[in-house]
Amino acid sequence: MNKAYKFRIYPNREQRLLFEKTFGCVRFIYNKMLADKIEYYKETKQRLNNTPAQYKKEFEWLKEVDSLALANAEMNLQSAYNNFFRNPKVGFPKFKSKKKSKNTYTTNNQKGTISILHNRIKLPKVGYVTIKQHRQIPNDYKIKSATISKTASGKYYVSILTEYYYEVPERILNKDNALGLDYASHSFYVDSQGREANYPKFYKQSQGKLAKEQRKLSNMKYGSNNYQKQKVKVATIHEHIANQRKDWLHKLSHILSQEYDYICVEDINMKNMSKSLRLGKSTLDNGFGMFRTFLQYKLEERGKRLIKIDKWFPSSKMCRFCGTVNSSLTLADRIWTCDCGKTLNRDENAAINILNVGLSTV
Repeated sequence: MNKAYKFRIYPNREQRLLFEKTFGCVRFIYNKMLADKIEYYKETKQRLNNTPAQYKKEFEWLKEVDSLALANAEMNLQSAYNNFFRNPKVGFPKFKSKKKSKNTYTTNNQKGTISILHNRIKLPKVGYVTIKQHRQIPNDYKIKSATISKTASGKYYVSILTEYYYEVPERILNKDNALGLDYASHSFYVDSQGREANYPKFYKQSQGKLAKEQRKLSNMKYGSNNYQKQKVKVATIHEHIANQRKDWLHKLSHILSQEYDYICVEDINMKNMSKSLRLGKSTLDNGFGMFRTFLQYKLEERGKRLIKIDKWFPSSKMCRFCGTVNSSLTLADRIWTCDCGKTLNRDENAAINILNVGLSTV
């Protein structure tokens, strides 16, 4: 199995310059190779198999950075390219913008080129960088790769991907120990026992402070020193909100994965939902998609299961008692009465339906 560990790193001035150079070279080689692929296809109607090595003679400064970082950029481009030809709906690969793209690159561990020793991490081309290692990586875990990233506020992180042998415990799972979750924008979710998650809404908590700092930023001269400092302040608030959200989601998914054998959810696209239902801020703020990812791997580690049901299943509109579908039900109808005489809470009813449908597939 694979597991990633993310730590903050504190590079010196020379190392920061090398990181910045590598970020730029990775972005350049991705864009250059993509442009050449497009041009070649226009001329020949065939796919071009180009590699970073072909460009090092023309652009000699590419030799100054980690070659594996460039190779991984090529692999990412090839993957995006293949995905498009396999399924055009995913969209054609896009060029990486210097302003909008994330500053990140990945390098691989080859015969000990990545290692951690005495609060320092060894990275190819960079050398030893100070690391804040808040948790130990077990000795039997093999380091596969390291992804270096820089946040908008100027902090550097390394995400270390490890591989380890893990025998998933054999469990006799109990269908009676199961839970259905229905997404609810006001409380994150309502479960099949009628309980709400009561998401703290971290974005709203910091919205006033964020708006104040953004107003200051908008009144400053673009590109000035004060502008850059204020930009970091705004980015720091955004990062604080994201860290609060992630921490809360990890803790909640940990509790649920310990307690239940089966958890059933709808396989909904959160990004599309935020656009179609005009619930952008509340939907994207709570991170329900991230929560499902956390929940899945934590359940699987314990030999348990996350069951996803079809997103088109009418969980909210179907009466859990008689199975009648109320097609006239709207989002505003939180409580409704079925023709069979039962009065239903929309979200709790949906969660129970999700649970029943999910368990029927086991």
